[in-house]
Amino acid sequence: MRCYINSWTEKEYIDKNFDTQSLSGLEMDRCTFAQCSFVGADLSETVITKCSFEDCSFDQARMNAVVATSASFANCTFSHTYLFLSAFNQCRMIGSSFANADMTGIVIAGGDWSWSNLRYQKLSELDLRGVKLVEADLYGANLTKTDLRDSDLSKANMSAAQLLEADIRGAKLQGAELGNAELKGARMDIAQAIYFAQSHGAIVE
Repeated sequence: MRCYINSWTEKEYIDKNFDTQSLSGLEMDRCTFAQCSFVGADLSETVITKCSFEDCSFDQARMNAVVATSASFANCTFSHTYLFLSAFNQCRMIGSSFANADMTGIVIAGGDWSWSNLRYQKLSELDLRGVKLVEADLYGANLTKTDLRDSDLSKANMSAAQLLEADIRGAKLQGAELGNAELKGARMDIAQAIYFAQSHGAIVE
């Protein structure tokens, strides 16, 4: 079903079903959504500003070239969602899951992605400077040549992650799981080098 309204401002929806609707090009400003479903919806090129989504499902939705700014997506699901060339600027993505989502060409500028599920995601060559990823699940993620400077990876699961030539200088790594992570060519400070060595069983004296 096609939506012909070009903009939504300060709308509030609870348990609303938007499944398979065409909302492409829509401008959303300061809207609130709780327990809403956008399964299979077309949200391509949608502009989302200061909106709040809580416990919403975007599974299998098309969100290519979406631009979200200062928005909150708390405990949302993006399973098999198309996020090609989308941009999330200073967004709060706490607890959201991106299982099997297509995040090719995504832009993540700052924000809080703590407790998010990013297992096996291809996040290579992204600029993730200063992004908060506390307890994020990055198991097996491809972070090759990714800029993680000054990010917060405390207690993040980075086991089996590819950090080849990544820049992690200044990143917080306290409690992070790093078993079998690939680190060849990664740039790190001395304290981090010691932490990585210890996490791989080395005894530093």
